[in-house]
Amino acid sequence: MDLRDWIVDEHAAALARFEQSVVATVPLERWTDPAGEGGSSIAFLAFHTAYHEDLAVNAVLRLRPPVLEDWRGALGLADLDPAAGLAEAEPPELTSALELEPLGAYLRTVHESTVVHLATLDTDALATTADGPAALAAAGVSEAAVPWLHRMWADKPVAWFLQWEAIGHRVNHLGEMVSVRNRLGLSPF
Repeated sequence: MDLRDWIVDEHAAALARFEQSVVATVPLERWTDPAGEGGSSIAFLAFHTAYHEDLAVNAVLRLRPPVLEDWRGALGLADLDPAAGLAEAEPPELTSALELEPLGAYLRTVHESTVVHLATLDTDALATTADGPAALAAAGVSEAAVPWLHRMWADKPVAWFLQWEAIGHRVNHLGEMVSVRNRLGLSPF
């Protein structure tokens, strides 16, 4: 199997698992339901993972504005700081503002943007280093707001942004979303 094909397949599988395990079983109106203290809602986790992928692929790898710039108003996030939703802890102000109807479309638009990038990816570029902090700053995500993210994205190869932010991070939080689904009493099993 070709390396690009493998990456494309893994990326597609992450979305398919989300669609099957969450979208197909949890009614949209339940996506903001808390599933216990200290945990995150499905709505936040879906936004969080899509936004990370959006910044990693569009801002860092494609050197373009994140897709979110065109979606902030529709998602109800126009008045929030560009760093809102990047940390692992769910900010209540984000979730209460988040419009659920367009959330799935935003997530799929980010996914498709990554698919477009992967279609022309030069696999030799995977070992080159991307300037994550500069891309974050260009996208309006200041180092003062999320110093840990600027540090984490410094001196990383292109492969890491795809392997972790576009695939692994989503799969990691998908497990959390499935756990939330189950604690909401919505397991199909």
